[in-house]
Amino acid sequence: MRQLMEGSEAIAEASIAAGCRFFAGYPMTPFTELLESFAKKLPAVGGVCINAESELESIGMAWGALATGARAATGSTGQGIALMQESLSEITRAELPLVLFHMARGQSDYFQATRGGGHGDYRHLVFAPIDVTEATHLAQEAFDLADRWRNPVQIYGDYLLAHTAEAVEIEPLRFEALPPKDWAVDGSLGGSGRARNINPIGMEKGRKGIEPEPFWKRLQAKHDAMERALPRHEAEHTEDAELVVVAFGTLARFARYVVRALRREGRRVGYFRPVTLWPFPSDALREATGSARRVAVLEMNAGQMIDDVRLALLGSRPVVAIGGISSDSAGFGIGPLLDADNVRERVEGALAGREVAA
Repeated sequence: MRQLMEGSEAIAEASIAAGCRFFAGYPMTPFTELLESFAKKLPAVGGVCINAESELESIGMAWGALATGARAATGSTGQGIALMQESLSEITRAELPLVLFHMARGQSDYFQATRGGGHGDYRHLVFAPIDVTEATHLAQEAFDLADRWRNPVQIYGDYLLAHTAEAVEIEPLRFEALPPKDWAVDGSLGGSGRARNINPIGMEKGRKGIEPEPFWKRLQAKHDAMERALPRHEAEHTEDAELVVVAFGTLARFARYVVRALRREGRRVGYFRPVTLWPFPSDALREATGSARRVAVLEMNAGQMIDDVRLALLGSRPVVAIGGISSDSAGFGIGPLLDADNVRERVEGALAGREVAA
């Protein structure tokens, strides 16, 4: 049955439908409402939600729950996730299937989500939903893919996603069977001589010392396989487009609306959205811009995703920024750029070859 639900509530509901039974977090808007939704809903299904003392404790609690084999998640805004970076890199090397809800504030955390701030070679799959409905699907898929790859998955959202209400129907999605969690430290083997060991340094039970290089190379091979297998995108009207507009997340909803309107007027403009911020869909973008004279990047920051667009195209097309910093007085990002007329003016300027002031 379809229900009118705010994004935070719908995402929590979808996560629980996917089997999430542990959640920990520290309140910080626009993440706070997601934490409140888990706190309200998890006990009813036998789950646990903890309002931790800080983001450091919440990521540690999630680590412990994941190690037992439970489906567990945490999250924060970019400021809180900055505090989690050491644990995020360690959790990735320990191959624990964390789902992280990254609810960005106004200036965007694209760099943080796709590059991270932890140590060593590590990668997270990062989904950027365009709306609440897609977020409920991707949240469920995130738990499946985290288990399937034994690797953290981020859902990248923002204030608009968290607070927009949409009519959604949340049903558990079906996925292929997963391998057993024969790595989980669940206490069942204590005293048997076959106890398990989960760690981020490649240590194996029964062997003295560690050999970090083979361990690191194995993880690199896994991340290389993820990069080949998991890129995802959405594209419209790119076959004959003179200008392709690239946008991600909730701002892409405005870009798509404007491109569709301009198309109805006969303007040769296309639209491209990376659904996965990592792996970035570089091959698909190169194909989508084959006829373009110019590529315009619409993002609500001083220029972050534009680096990946330029890397994907390697100078084959001019790439211009048509977004910019746009926020409200609270810094949550509900600024003048979130307006179809404003976006249209910028896209038309790029079509005409004009530079658009941020």
